[in-house]
Amino acid sequence: MSKTIEKQALSNFTEQAYLDYSMYVILDRALPLIGDGLKPVQRRIIYAMSELGLSAGAKYKKSVRTSGDVTGKFHPHGEAAVYETMVLLSQSFTNRYPLIDGQGNWGSIDDPKSFAAQRYTECRLTPYAKSLLSELGQGTVDWVQNFDGTLLEPSVLPSRLPNLMLNGTTGIAVGMATDVPPHNLKEIVKACIKVLEQPKVTIEELSKVIPAPDYPSGAEIISTRDELLEVYKTGRGAIKLRAVYEIEDGEIIITALPHQTPSSKVLEQVAAQMNAKKLPMLVDLRDESDEENPVRLVLVPRSNRVDKEALMNHLFATTDLQKNMRVNMNIIGLNGKPQVKDLKSIIKEWLTFRSKTVTRRLQYRLDWVMDRLHILDGLMVVYLNIDEVIKIIRNEDEPKKVLQKKFKLSSIQVDAILEIRLRQLAKLEEIKIKTEQEGLNKERLELEKVLKSKSRLKTLVKKELKEDLEEFGDERRSQIVEREEASAFDETELISSDPSTIILSQRGWVRAAKGFDVEADKMNYREGDGFLISANGRNNQNVTFLESKGKAYTLPCHSLPSARGQGEPLSGKLSVESGAEFKGVISGEEDERVLLASDAGYGFIARLGDLQTKNKSGKAIMRVPESGTVLNPQKVLNKEDLIAAISSEGRLLVFPLEELPELSKGKGNKIINIPKARYEANEEKLSFVSVVGKDRELKVFSGKRHFTIKSKDLENFIGNRGRRGNFLPKGFRVVDSVEVISRNKEEEPKDD
Repeated sequence: MSKTIEKQALSNFTEQAYLDYSMYVILDRALPLIGDGLKPVQRRIIYAMSELGLSAGAKYKKSVRTSGDVTGKFHPHGEAAVYETMVLLSQSFTNRYPLIDGQGNWGSIDDPKSFAAQRYTECRLTPYAKSLLSELGQGTVDWVQNFDGTLLEPSVLPSRLPNLMLNGTTGIAVGMATDVPPHNLKEIVKACIKVLEQPKVTIEELSKVIPAPDYPSGAEIISTRDELLEVYKTGRGAIKLRAVYEIEDGEIIITALPHQTPSSKVLEQVAAQMNAKKLPMLVDLRDESDEENPVRLVLVPRSNRVDKEALMNHLFATTDLQKNMRVNMNIIGLNGKPQVKDLKSIIKEWLTFRSKTVTRRLQYRLDWVMDRLHILDGLMVVYLNIDEVIKIIRNEDEPKKVLQKKFKLSSIQVDAILEIRLRQLAKLEEIKIKTEQEGLNKERLELEKVLKSKSRLKTLVKKELKEDLEEFGDERRSQIVEREEASAFDETELISSDPSTIILSQRGWVRAAKGFDVEADKMNYREGDGFLISANGRNNQNVTFLESKGKAYTLPCHSLPSARGQGEPLSGKLSVESGAEFKGVISGEEDERVLLASDAGYGFIARLGDLQTKNKSGKAIMRVPESGTVLNPQKVLNKEDLIAAISSEGRLLVFPLEELPELSKGKGNKIINIPKARYEANEEKLSFVSVVGKDRELKVFSGKRHFTIKSKDLENFIGNRGRRGNFLPKGFRVVDSVEVISRNKEEEPKDD
């Protein structure tokens, strides 16, 4: 026996094989047909269930029975894949108009794939599925062989409604995908009728009837009218969906989520922000969803003062409470080719499909009527000649031929006569036959009128669409609402403005304590470490640390470790040069002004915002001598404030603040005269600088003793900027610390 071996290049073979596979995936797996809006596996499931008698009024049957029939007869793939498709067709939160009525655990919004095994669940078709199947046996569609050629299956279901637009679909093929959003039945049917009545209607006019998709979850559609119109014009785009919430007893209740958004994912996203201290205005988060309330997520604000709209606006921007649903109306048209279509094209092409289906149904019925009339004509012959017909049947060897010849009957008429039982011959009555003939003749005339008239056919299609609208139509779930664009909170807005004391140790360890009334010098420190300086601030403000060589570093106050422990080293949070020491700390609003000074006796006024930086390596602010260092910065409250500078010799100089320039960085001007030779010999330097204003006094500490310089006594030390200053009283010339005291009991930082 000779064998023929075909040879071809591997590249040609693989290219053709891949193309064949691609076309199979596109046409027979991933993309829906415009006629019934179903993919092959979905169509086979619905057809198999109808063959099993699982109509809406039938008893439920085990799901494994259906999946077994589908895989065994029509779809030779895994039962698990078929069953999962069945589950998706039954979920009311996945489909706008479910095709399968499931009994048992068929998944939930929180986890659509949490359904029970197919041996436990039961199913039947929904009433809506009737719109796909009711005309199946009326010659409306073509039938094709199943995978092994033993059975026939419909190539498409004769859908009475545009199921593609009603339930939508998603799918990924090879090199293309589809995402058709679901719509409201009433709106779609009205649009179909409008296209039938006004074939030249524009998409703009249709968009007034179909303003937007209608998702089963009930989330708000916040896309603008122009965006929605563009989607319908091009067949591509995105729909913005936003969760629905209400305020109940001061709590935020989320009642609807965007399509295909699990509540568990939203809860995780919100909880993650709460754990990261990015939502301090929220104190609790609960999921109260149940059978009556499929979605009920409860957010509990810290107090009634919380701006709930602003909070939700932040969550819309940072979680799946708002999401974009992709639209790509790529479908297989009547020509059998995939194409992205606009709204009018889809409706117009489906109406063409529907008109052809109705035409085939009417023609099928007309053919049946004509056949029945033909048979009735033969039966009338039997009635008029019943004795002779009986005699021929009894006596002739080939009664069929004799009857045909004798009464000029057709083969079909004779077969119908011969199939009549003897007892039925006596019951043949002329009146009954004539009545049926009259009824069928009347129906024949009506059918012929419709088939010959395009306008009558349109009227019939409209009439049937209206009937289905009355039976299956419902109200829109996704309301179209114009909303402002969601934006996330600035990090500082998210954080509470609780008072905080920032504490810096001698070795550069930092921590933050709640409140201003904190005795930082009495707290516990690591062995060999101790208290250096502290500053008052707010939890939602930034903290600026000044390094000895004039660099400024910035950290959010809320990111600092709690004062319950001993803190953390700043070197672990910032990129600090080796050998650098922190000498100052300050916190406040960006527009506040501060006094910066070096121990060389120079300084200037700066805005606090100029000191702040996001760079972990810091920002050069003040130039200091090689052997010098910066002093702790001081806040400036009023233009009329005075600057009090104390040298290591015990000299005090007081002068108006306005004599110092306002700079963003630099060396500054001379505050107090420190002779250069004495400074370089480390014999004298600027030790303390304070801002003293109206109703404030200067308290000077020397060892265990202290004395207070009242406002009127400060005049004894007032001089021009850059002078040497006057000596403090004897016994207080070795100053350990100074403190500004306010008679208005304002909180002031201690200038240590």
